[in-house]
Amino acid sequence: MQTEIRHAPAFAVARLILANGESVKAETGAMAAMSAGIQIEAKMEGGIFKALKRSALGGDSFFVTTYSASTDNAWVDVAANLPGDIAILDVSSDRGVAVTKGSWLANEASVNMDTKWGGSNNLFGGEGGFVAHMTGQGKVVVASYGALDLHTLAAGESFTVDSGHLVAYDDGVGMEAKTAGGFMNAVKSGEGFVVEMRGPGRVWTQTRNPSGLVNWLTQVLPFTRS
Repeated sequence: MQTEIRHAPAFAVARLILANGESVKAETGAMAAMSAGIQIEAKMEGGIFKALKRSALGGDSFFVTTYSASTDNAWVDVAANLPGDIAILDVSSDRGVAVTKGSWLANEASVNMDTKWGGSNNLFGGEGGFVAHMTGQGKVVVASYGALDLHTLAAGESFTVDSGHLVAYDDGVGMEAKTAGGFMNAVKSGEGFVVEMRGPGRVWTQTRNPSGLVNWLTQVLPFTRS
C-alpha cells in the first residue's frame, strides 16, 4: 500500500493506493471517496466478542470496513470527523503501537488490531483506559484533532502530556499518571491529571483535546427538551 496525505495539517485526507489484490481495513464512516475497482465488505472483525470489546471498551465501531482492490492503483480516501492532521505509522514484528480512543482511521490487512487495557494512566485523563493495540507488519493511519507532533524519546528521556492530547505511542514507552504540580495546584489550575511518557520510543500528540470541544459545546448549546 502506498499513501499520500493531502490538505494537511488542518483538514488532512489520506489516499491509500492499493495494488491488485491488496486490501485495507478502515473505521466505519472514514471513507471520503474511492476510485473504481474497489470492493467493500463490512464485518465484525475477529468475531462478535472482539467486535463487542472494540466497540464497548475501545470506542471504535462495532463493524470494520475492508476495501479490496481488483485492479492496480485503485485508491481509497479516508478522513476523520474532526479537523486536523493525519500520520502514517509503521508497525513491525518487534514494535507494536498503541492508538488512543478515536484516533484510528485505517490499517493494512497485514496489521492486527486488538483492544487492550492501556492502564489507569489513560483513564485518569477521562479518555478511557483502553487503546487499540496494533501488531504485525505494515502501516497504520491515525488522525489528530489539530496538528500532530512526533516526540522521539531516547532511553530515560521523558515529557509530560495531558492524556486528552495523546494520539499514539510505541510499545515499551513507559507511562505514569500524576497531578500537575501537586493535587492543590491541579485543582486550582484546572489541569487535573497528566501523564509522564518515558522513552525509549515514539509518542504522537495532538494540539487540541476532543474532550475539551465536547465540554465547550455542552456549555454553549441550549438544552434539548423532550
